[in-house]
Amino acid sequence: MVFFDVGSAKSELEDYYDVVIIGGGPAGLTAAIYAKQSGLSALVLEKDLEGGYMNLTELVENYPGFTSIRGEELGAKMAEHATHFGANLYTDSAEKIELSDGEKIVHLESGKKVRTKVVIVATGSKPRQLGVPGEEEFRARGVSYCATCDGHFFKDGHVVVVGGGNSAFDESLFLAKIVKKVTIVHILEKPTADARLREKVKANDKIEYKPLTELVRIEGDEKVRRVILKDLKTNEEYSMDVDGVFIFVGMVPNSQILEGLADFDQWGYVITDENMETRTPGIFAVGDVRSKNLRQIITAASDGAIAAYTAAHKYFE
Repeated sequence: MVFFDVGSAKSELEDYYDVVIIGGGPAGLTAAIYAKQSGLSALVLEKDLEGGYMNLTELVENYPGFTSIRGEELGAKMAEHATHFGANLYTDSAEKIELSDGEKIVHLESGKKVRTKVVIVATGSKPRQLGVPGEEEFRARGVSYCATCDGHFFKDGHVVVVGGGNSAFDESLFLAKIVKKVTIVHILEKPTADARLREKVKANDKIEYKPLTELVRIEGDEKVRRVILKDLKTNEEYSMDVDGVFIFVGMVPNSQILEGLADFDQWGYVITDENMETRTPGIFAVGDVRSKNLRQIITAASDGAIAAYTAAHKYFE
């Protein structure tokens, strides 16, 4: 992975910023760009690499202007764009948002505090776990949630991918470049992945798709050796020798920082109005942490732009 160096663009942490953006993915970085273009001071807090979940995506092929671009490269370009306009990208994470006399105080993991008028939460989401026996035991010993990160450990091996959506199919195509065989297991009869991805998987002779199949258990010794699968048509269980298991069964929002400050849907995603604002004035939620129908890089960027534009006109004019 190529790490983009924005060190020269970072400044010392100030006591106050007009806008504090929690999360440096496409939503947060776009919000920073629009905030700076509106003449506001903007701080982006990101504990990992700028670009967020994009860095774990091998290829992005549906972002306008780029027929095909590596996820980490697109993330680096967005970070460079934000720092070009003067946004401060600071390596730290937020632990708490406190309301105080018309301002917000953002408490950082490092123990520092930052005052602001507007907070834009762009904390994204994390992979959902299956909760099957062996999943936790073999995490990082054959169980993974990121093919781009861990695929190289299974060169010329046989891996199982759990899931039937875009992530499962996209990651299976990536793994097929490395491993000998990919078996996709999905509890539904038909995949939910986009038609283009379904056609690519169907055409790849290294990938087998097994519908109506449930992963029941993961077994091994010092690492994964086999999985126990259930045929949901017959309810029969059987064993399959594998070298690794990749799980892509959805995401869980990182929305805990907004507890008591926002409303949530039944899955824990943050409910906002059409301008991305929560029920607390001056606190916005954007990107994959927000309750909406489509979570893509382009919709995350749109959320960030709308939130920053709204904040600038509502709270600074």
